[in-house]
Amino acid sequence: MDFNLAAYGIEVSDIFRNSEPAILYESALRLEKGSAISDKGALMVYSGKKTGRSPKDKRIVRHPNSEKNIDWGAVNYEMSEYTFLVNRERAIDYFNTRDHLYVVDAFAGWDPGYRLKIRIICTRAYHALFMQNMLIMPSREELATFGEPDYIVFNAGSFPANHFTTNMTSKTSVGISLERKEMVILGTEYAGEMKKGVFSIMNYLMPMKDVLPMHCSANVGETGDVSLLFGLSGTGKTTLSADPKRKLIGDDEHCWHEKGVFNIEGGCYAKAIDLSEENEPDIFNAIRYGTVLENVVYDPKTREVDYSDTSITQNTRASYPIEFIENTQIPCVAGHPKNIIFLTCDAFGVLPPVSKLSPEQASYHFISGYTAKVAGTEMGVKEPEATFSACFGAAFMMWHPNTYAKLLANKMKTHQVNAWLVNTGWSGGDYGSGARIKLRYTRAILDAIHNDDFEGVATHSEADFGLTIPLSCPGVPQELLVPENTWDDPDKFREVKTKLVRLFKENFRKFEQQVDAAITNAGPR
Repeated sequence: MDFNLAAYGIEVSDIFRNSEPAILYESALRLEKGSAISDKGALMVYSGKKTGRSPKDKRIVRHPNSEKNIDWGAVNYEMSEYTFLVNRERAIDYFNTRDHLYVVDAFAGWDPGYRLKIRIICTRAYHALFMQNMLIMPSREELATFGEPDYIVFNAGSFPANHFTTNMTSKTSVGISLERKEMVILGTEYAGEMKKGVFSIMNYLMPMKDVLPMHCSANVGETGDVSLLFGLSGTGKTTLSADPKRKLIGDDEHCWHEKGVFNIEGGCYAKAIDLSEENEPDIFNAIRYGTVLENVVYDPKTREVDYSDTSITQNTRASYPIEFIENTQIPCVAGHPKNIIFLTCDAFGVLPPVSKLSPEQASYHFISGYTAKVAGTEMGVKEPEATFSACFGAAFMMWHPNTYAKLLANKMKTHQVNAWLVNTGWSGGDYGSGARIKLRYTRAILDAIHNDDFEGVATHSEADFGLTIPLSCPGVPQELLVPENTWDDPDKFREVKTKLVRLFKENFRKFEQQVDAAITNAGPR
C-alpha cells in the first residue's frame, strides 16, 4: 500500500505503519539503547532521562475559538500559535533526518459514535508498540479506509526543544493545538505523554457533547452492574479493577454518555512497582510477548525482572493490550454505572476503609481528588503529604473542574448511582506508626459493595467529614472500620485528623465561588 507523510512536509519514504510486534521488537533491539526481551517475552525499554510526565512543560495554544473554554492556570499553561509552529517545524525537520519512521493509525474510544481517528508519527519502535497497545487498533478493512485522522501526534521526543523559543522554559515541550488538531512532543521520550495527550483532547471535546470523560477504571458484574473506580496514582485503581469475579472494561480512561460507559483505550498501563503474581495475578500474567516494560531492572543472565528494584525510577510501568487480561469485556462498552468508588490512599490514617457518600459529598470528593503520598525520609522524617488533583486527574482536564462535576452530578442523579469513599491507605496510625490496609480487606470491601452487603447494615456517623461508615463488612475485622478505634493514642488521632480537615478546606477554597453551596457544605466541618 502506497503510504507517505508528504502532506506534513515529511520526506522519509521508509515508514513502518501499524507494524507487527515482531518487527517493532527487532527494530527496538537493534537500534534503541537499553532494549531487551524479558524471560516472559515482554519488550523491556528505557525511556531516557524522563521517566514520567512533564506537566509543567505541557501547553495549549491560546486561540479565540477555544480560549474561553480552557481553565487557564497552573495546569493548563498557554502558548502562542507561533511558538507551536516553531516547535512543529523543529519536529518535522528532525523527522526528515531519520532513515525511517513509525506510524500508528488507530482509534480512541470504543463507541463508534464518539471515537477519534488518531495518527501517531514517531521515531522509536518502543513508542509505536506502546501506542499500538494503548489505542484501539483498526482491522485491515478499517485501516484501508482510515483516511485522514482527526488528530495527529508528532512525537519527536528524542530531539530537544529550543529553550530560547518564546514561552519555552526547558528543552521539553508537549504542545497541543485544538484548532490545528495536532500535538507536538519534543525533549521527552516518556511514552505516557502520548497517551495522556490523547486523553486531554478527549477531555476537551466530550463535555461539548454532554459526555463525561473520566480518569477512572471500570468493570462489570455478571448481572451487568457497572462500577467506576476513581483514584490517583498508587491508590489501587488498576489493581482493584482487575477483579476475577468481574469483567474489566478498562483500567484508566472512560467516557459516560447517554447509553452508558465506554473505554477510551485499547490497552492498560499498569504500575509495575512491587508487582507479584500473588497480589496481582491478572496484571502479572499479562506481561508476555507484546507487552512493553518501561524502565525496569532485570537480571542480565536470566532476564528475570526485579519489580522491587526502583533504582531507575519508582514509576516502572507495563503497557499491554486489554485482551491480555483474561476476564475482559470486549468490546469495552457497558451500561450506566451502579456504583462509583473514590479510592484514596490516606497516609494520615484517619479516613475509614469504606464510607457511603451523599450525592453532594460525591461531588465534593470528586472535585477535591484527594490522596496522600509519603514524603522523603531524609533526616528520619516520615511525614505524609496530602495531594489534591481535581476530578482525580487535574493534569488532563481542560475545562474548569466544575464542568466535569456538574456532568457527574447530573448523571448520578439521573441514573441513581451509589457513591463510596474507600481508603486503601493506612489504619491504626499514620505512615510510620500504623499499617497499610491489607489488599484482601479492600477487595472484600469492594465485594460487599457489589453484593449489596451494606444494605440495612448499622452505620456510624463520622463527625468531621460527615461520612456514613458501615459497622460490619464480610471478610473485614469490625474494629478496622471506624478509624479512631484503631489508634492507640486518641489525642494524636484528633490532632492528625484536624490537620487533614484543614488541608481539605484550604484546597477547596479555590473552587467555592464556582460550585453550588450545597457541595461546599458537604465537605469537612
